[in-house]
Amino acid sequence: MKLSIVTAAIVGMLWSAGPIAAQAPASGPSAVPRAADGHPDLSGVWWRGADVGGRPAPGARGAAPVGGGRGRGAAAAQPQTFASLYNPAAQAKAKTLADKDDPALSCTSTAFGTLNVSMFDVGAVAQIVQTPKFVIMLTETYNGFQIIPFDGRPHRDEVPPSNRGDAIGRWDGDTFVVDKTNFTDNTWISAEGRVSFHSDALHIIERYRRVDKDTLEIEATLEDPKVLTKPWAVPKQTLVLAPFDQIMELACSGDESKAVMDAAAKQNAPKN
Repeated sequence: MKLSIVTAAIVGMLWSAGPIAAQAPASGPSAVPRAADGHPDLSGVWWRGADVGGRPAPGARGAAPVGGGRGRGAAAAQPQTFASLYNPAAQAKAKTLADKDDPALSCTSTAFGTLNVSMFDVGAVAQIVQTPKFVIMLTETYNGFQIIPFDGRPHRDEVPPSNRGDAIGRWDGDTFVVDKTNFTDNTWISAEGRVSFHSDALHIIERYRRVDKDTLEIEATLEDPKVLTKPWAVPKQTLVLAPFDQIMELACSGDESKAVMDAAAKQNAPKN
């Protein structure tokens, strides 16, 4: 009787200790770095293993090649896009738009990201800086940034709509969840002539998880009841830590592509 009680007590202790041991942060050179509060530290420069037009860095796990232009590396694996979910009215509007109407031509940021990574905007490299109250996401293009508080504050009602929306964050275990609202309606979801306008009802939820020291996984869902028939679940993106610790500025004046786009518009214009 006593032996059974002791055995049961030992089994109970092992069972209760199991989940605690499983949840303990891994250690070692590939372990996820953690902030003072115990949450994963997302800080670092992140990319797919290469910049626009470059080859992936040797040994970059899970890094999709960027290819000769932004988005080509991801196009084959993306059967569904934001615009493919347009309702009939939005489809009709989309037919009236073309490359020349892309807001990015005038150095306007996208509402999401051309490579399906919001902190890339229209580039292929971004940096995260994490502080005790904020996660700050920086992009090389158009001096873009987003400051995301995760101290429990709500969305700001007093600020005007913006190109990148108003963002707040929270931790769901080791996953950083970002909620974005309050967008303008004069940007596109992506750039480079991909017609992808949205409304001011755009709402984005993103989930960031640092898998190990060198790998960041991102999932996102975009909903816009004014133009979409259902939410768009963005394909999961896997980024790797870049071999440098600081991004650079890519200036945009709006003049770089104007002549090319004007020539293309004339070439594609209907013949009288």
